[in-house]
Amino acid sequence: MLEPIFTGACTALVTPMHADGSVDYESFGRLIDWQITSGIDALLIAGTSGEGSTLSDEEHRAVLKFAAERIGGRVPAIAGTGSNDTAYACSLTKYACELGYDACLVVTPYYNKTTQRGLLAMYKAIDAASTKPLVLYNIPGRTGVNIQPATLAKLAEYPHIKAIKEAGGDISQIAEEAMLVGDRITIYSGNDDQVIPILSLGGKGVISVLSNLLPKETSEMAKAYLRGDVGKAKDLQLHYLPLIKSLFCETNPIPAKAAMAAMGYGENVARLPLVTMSEDKEAVMLDLMRKEGLIQ
Repeated sequence: MLEPIFTGACTALVTPMHADGSVDYESFGRLIDWQITSGIDALLIAGTSGEGSTLSDEEHRAVLKFAAERIGGRVPAIAGTGSNDTAYACSLTKYACELGYDACLVVTPYYNKTTQRGLLAMYKAIDAASTKPLVLYNIPGRTGVNIQPATLAKLAEYPHIKAIKEAGGDISQIAEEAMLVGDRITIYSGNDDQVIPILSLGGKGVISVLSNLLPKETSEMAKAYLRGDVGKAKDLQLHYLPLIKSLFCETNPIPAKAAMAAMGYGENVARLPLVTMSEDKEAVMLDLMRKEGLIQ
């Protein structure tokens, strides 16, 4: 039987930063601790929300090392090690495995826009570099590349590919994926507004932006469904929809960085080409956060 890397919610954790753009490790450590004590089920480090694509190689490795040590095996830890440079993705994946991460998240190659045959070749190389499970990251809106279901069926044969984070938004495609590989690949929602629909197709949880703010509640949304309390799960999904929409009204993690800064985790800093959130949109988001009791 396929053993999920986690069930419930995994936070795609932001990387707190100082005003000068350097990593704020003090806030990062506090954030990791708060997430775990709040009941999060897993943590993803240096993914999209963690701005892994604009961390230098030295910073990326330092962030992964710090987080692995701070998490200390308290929850499953997933390292964002994808790149449009396959050799670099292999190197980062190998490093994360050596640090003791439970899995690595590997995005499709942005900008290069390879073919389906190219995806098979790229993931074969990364699979060979890994000693831990790999989570594919399908987010064609950002990368311009979609892992087609037939390709996923072939990728499921690779020894380390065990899961997929689906952020493509196409429920029909995800249904086909579940039909083809649901017994071999764990499917996780990559969109906070589609958690329950994807769980209904056999998904096991969500890799979430919302859970940066609401780790306990996001976990409960998924776990309620998984234990059969569909009504509660649906109610939570719909209740948090306005906040979810606000968190994605501008490119992630722009709103998430603003939200976490308001909660005391680092300053409201994102690395170029990302900029701070528009004032009017930030005001709406902060008002929603106040209604949830997250800030004063």
